[in-house]
Amino acid sequence: MSGQTFVEKVLGRAGGKVDARAGDILDVTPDIIFSHDNTAAIRRIFEKIGAPGILYPERVAITLDHAVPAPTTQHAQNHAEIRQWVKQQGISHFYEVGRGICHQVFSEEAVVLPGEVILGSDSHSTHFGWMGAFGMGVGRTEMAALWATGQLWLRVPEAMRVTLNGRLPFGVTPKDIALKIIGDRQADGGQYRSVEFSGDTVDDFTLDERGVLPNMMAEFGAMNAYLPPNQVVFDALEAKRTRDYTPLYPDFDALYADEYALDVTTMEPMIALPHSPDNVVPLSQAAGQPVQQAFLGTCTNGRYEDLEAAAAVLKGHHVRVRMIVIPASAQVLQRAIQSGVLSTLVEAGAAIATPGCGPCMGNHMGIPAPNEATISSANRNFRGRMGTPDAPVYLASPYVVAASAICGAITDPREFLS
Repeated sequence: MSGQTFVEKVLGRAGGKVDARAGDILDVTPDIIFSHDNTAAIRRIFEKIGAPGILYPERVAITLDHAVPAPTTQHAQNHAEIRQWVKQQGISHFYEVGRGICHQVFSEEAVVLPGEVILGSDSHSTHFGWMGAFGMGVGRTEMAALWATGQLWLRVPEAMRVTLNGRLPFGVTPKDIALKIIGDRQADGGQYRSVEFSGDTVDDFTLDERGVLPNMMAEFGAMNAYLPPNQVVFDALEAKRTRDYTPLYPDFDALYADEYALDVTTMEPMIALPHSPDNVVPLSQAAGQPVQQAFLGTCTNGRYEDLEAAAAVLKGHHVRVRMIVIPASAQVLQRAIQSGVLSTLVEAGAAIATPGCGPCMGNHMGIPAPNEATISSANRNFRGRMGTPDAPVYLASPYVVAASAICGAITDPREFLS
C-alpha cells in the first residue's frame, strides 16, 4: 500500500484512525478551535443548541480583530458581549483590541503547534499550514457545534502536491508565487483539497514568508494547505509553547490527486486584476494603471518583513496617493518601531492604523470612494470587498504596493530597490 499524505496523517491522528485515507469520513477532535468578532453571532446559535457550556474551553481561542477599534455602536456591543462570554466560559486564549489578527496572533503565541488540527470560523484558517498544522475554516453553525461537542465530522480530502524549485529573483516574493498558482489553475483549482508544498524554494522561506502561501490557498478553494516544518519553525515556537508536539510529514510514496510544479527563477511580480484573485497577469501587463489608494496589511502580508519591504522602496520618497499601513499584530508594530521601519513609512506619508483587519473586509480604516482604485497586499479583490462596490481592487506584493503609492499607478518596484 502507498504511503500517506500529510492530510491523511493529521486527520487520522485527530480522528483516531492511523491508516486514514482520502475519502474516509472521520469524527475529528481538533486541538484548537477559534473565532473572532463573529463570536457574538456564534453564541446566539450555540444557545439554541441547549448545551450547558463550552465543552473544552481550554481549546478555544478568540480575538477581537475584524472591526477594531469598534467603528459603530453595533460592533462595540458585539465586543462587549464577547468579553462577557469569555469570562463566563473561562476562556484563557483571549486577545483584545489591538493585539492583532487572529492568524498572526495565534501563531506568535504558539496557541497551535505543528501536527495539530485547528478549526476556525474564518476562511483563512489555512494560514496555519505555515508551521505544518492543519488549518481549516468552518461556518458559524459548525463552530457552535464544536463548542458543544468538541468534534466535527470531516471527509479526508484528496491532496495536491505543489513543487517549487529555484531561488526567487530580486523583488519577487511568495505573494507572487501564490498569485501565479491561483492564476494558472483558477480559484477553484484546489477545491476541497489539501495543498501540500514541497521543493527547495520552500526550504529557503523566512518565518514571515512561510505564512503567505497557505494563507492565499483559501482563494484557491483549498480545504487546508501545508508547508513541511523545519528548524526555523521549531525555534520560533519554542519560547511560547506550553505542550509537546509531533510534526508530521507526507511519506515519500504518498499518492496525490494532482501535481503542480513551478521553477520560480524566472518569475516577475504578479498582479491580480479586478474582480477576482485568479484574474492574474504579470506586472508588465498592468503597469501604468492609475490607483488612488495603496493598502499594506492583512493576515497575508502584514508581517514585519512586509513592512520592511515597503520601507525599502519608500525610503527617500513620498507617496503620491494615500497609503494605509496596518501591521498584522502588536508585535509586528513594536518591531517596526524599534527598527526604524515605521519612521520610514511615516516619513514617506503613510498612515499607520491599529493592528487588525481594517479595510480588508470593508469595515473601516481605508474604505475607498466610488471609482477609486486600490492596490492592496490583501488576499481578496471581489467587487465590494473593501466596502465600495464600484471601487476596483488590485492584489500585489508589498513591494508593488509601495512603488505604486509613490507613482500613483501600478509600478514595478525594482526600479526603487538598489
